[in-house]
Order: sequence, then C-alpha cells, then structure tokens
Amino acid sequence: MTGQERIRRAMRHEPVDRVPVMCQLAIGHYLLNTDVSPVDLWFTSEGFARALVTLQRRYRFDGILINLPGRDPDWMRHVARIETAPDGSQTVYFRNGDTARCPADDNVQHFAAAGRRRPTIDEVDPDLLYYDDPHALGGLKYPFYFGLEPYRAERSAWWPDYLFRTIDLVRREAGPSVSVHGEIFSPFTQLMELFGYEQALMYLIDEPEKCRAILAAYAQGAADLGVRQAEHGVDAVLISSAFAGAGFISPRQYEQFVLPYEAEVVERIHAAGVPVYTHTCGDIGDRLELLADTGIDGIDTLDPPPLGSVDLADAKRRVGDRVFFKGNIDPVNTLLAKSREEVRRDALWRLSVGSPGGGYILSSACSVSPRVPPENLTVLVEASEAFAAGLGASAERANSL
Repeated sequence: MTGQERIRRAMRHEPVDRVPVMCQLAIGHYLLNTDVSPVDLWFTSEGFARALVTLQRRYRFDGILINLPGRDPDWMRHVARIETAPDGSQTVYFRNGDTARCPADDNVQHFAAAGRRRPTIDEVDPDLLYYDDPHALGGLKYPFYFGLEPYRAERSAWWPDYLFRTIDLVRREAGPSVSVHGEIFSPFTQLMELFGYEQALMYLIDEPEKCRAILAAYAQGAADLGVRQAEHGVDAVLISSAFAGAGFISPRQYEQFVLPYEAEVVERIHAAGVPVYTHTCGDIGDRLELLADTGIDGIDTLDPPPLGSVDLADAKRRVGDRVFFKGNIDPVNTLLAKSREEVRRDALWRLSVGSPGGGYILSSACSVSPRVPPENLTVLVEASEAFAAGLGASAERANSL
C-alpha cells in the first residue's frame, strides 16, 4: 500500500496495512536538516519543494503538507542585494526599502517595513477583500498593504500561475505514491492577521456585523484557493485556523465567527472532489463537536495537555465516528525533549488509542520544532510498522485457537 493510498483510506475510516504517518515540519527544521539555503527555501518554489521531498523521504512520511505558497520565479527583480552572514543567515534588501532576514536555524522570518500600520475596521471595505495570505516574500506581512491592485481587478487576478508551482513541483517529484496536501488560511485567521490579534478580538465584540461581512468575503477567496489547489492535484486541503481555539474565543464565538464561514469553504472544496481537514492549535477540547459541525473530514493537531486539552480517547468517543484525527504527539515535551525509545513508546500508546475503528494518522500535534532530533522522527514509521505487526501476530494467534 502506498502512502497516498494509506492516507486516503485512513481519512475514510477504511482498513490500512499500517497507520499512516505524516508530520508538519517547521521551516527551521528544514533549514537545519537539509542543504537548502534560507533564501532558496523561503523565496523559491524549487528550494522549498526540494526541502519538502528530501525530509519526506528521510522520515518515510506517507504525506507532505505544502504550507507556503508558490513563489514568483522572477522574484529577484524586486531585490537590490542579498547578504550572507558567517552563521549562514541571509538578509535580503528589497528595492522598495524593505528588508527580510532569513535565519539559518529557526522558523522566524524577520520583516522590516518602515511606516506601515494595520488598518482600522473603518478603513476596510469588505467588497474589496477576497484572500490575504500572511506570507509575503519578505516574511509575515500586514495584508492590508499588499496586493491592492487585485482588489480592483477580476478575481482571477488573485491567483497568478506561480502560486501553484510548489504543488506542481512536489507532485511531480514525489510521484503518485505520496499524499500531497495544500494549505489555505481560514477566514478567521485572515481577520486576525488583518487587524492584529488583540484588535481583531475587540472588533468581534464592538463591530460584529462588520466582522461577519469581512469573514464572508474571505470565505469566498479561501474556498476559491482550495478549489484551485484541488485542480492542481492535491490529495487534500488543510484549513489553517490556528486562532480558533479556547485561548482566543469562546465556543459561542466559534459558532458565530468561525463555523458558518469554514463550513462554506469546506462545502465548495468538497464539490471539487478532495477531503478537507482543519488545523486548530492548543485548547480545543471544548469544541470538537463544533469543528465537526463545519463538515470537515478531519481534525489536525489535537494538542494534548499541557500544550492543549485533547485526550485522544475522549475525542474518539465524542467525534471519532464523524472525522479522522491527525496528531496528538506532544511536539515539545515528547518529540523535542525525550529519547528515541521514549518517543517510540509514546507513539505506540497513541496508536493503540487512535487506531481502533480507523481514521487515525500518527503525527505531531502541531509543527515539529526546528531542533527536534531527526532520529525522533524516523522512529514514528518504525512504531507504526511494529504496531501493525503486533496486531497481525495477535490475529494469527487468535485464529489458531
């Protein structure tokens, strides 16, 4: 069974030869564990695609999540110069005065842009919004100040062909044996990035109707991007909705400002023929049913205590028949801090809880941090294989009685 087949069957709660394994890796983990330079990884589709496929093969993951957009192959026309420091970090100086520092060993993009500020809600016209990816060439951006021309153009102008180059490159290099997933940002994440987290949360209280209009506009763009990714051959689309947990909003606010808009995105991507799952970090134990109510096929991260509040056995009982699960291994206190043998034991335990009835993908709860030892990741597929072999041996013994 190939990785692509394994993940597809797990998403449908169908039998698999072993539980699939697929982790999302932090940008810094690629920088520390491949020979792709910081600038090539962040600024080129070729560099990021090579990093993705290199580590998927090294760790024998069944799937790849492409979590940066494709880049303009002619991006250097915007650059005045690039400086490389002795530690391998690189600084890009853009012709418009912006600078971007690309560290060699972590996942932080330092972006400097003089004179920029976030808009107030009065300055934003929902009719001019569609989709704002917070990953600009220079790092994290203030969406209000980027891509203003497409607001006045046809919606098709939002999606230049190069945005899908990384998908095309990975799909071609990885081949049909690997499950390739795209990523879009949820309407709620875009709202949070537009105004800044504190101010956006205040606007939910002070300007709820205007927020709903903005979310409705962003839902159209997010759905459109997901459909276009499906057309480029992804096997699934992940909705990144990191700020929809209890650390930011209540279940009641989730019902008002997240659920209806993500449900619309899910419905449209489903119509394009691919499954959809949601990535929400941290404390989501009080809203698993609400996540499932959006119509998604699966839930990603499932952060366990102390990072989050999800008990895997409890989650299986509550919504395990409605969605598949991906995650639940603590990326900090387990993958980063523990030995290879301890990670193996942790993975085997989660396999014993998550795999009954199908619908489980073994994974870190959130991104694998930059300095997680590679041997703590190669052990995950080994644990999945050992678990499957153990089940097979148990069944063989039972049949012989």
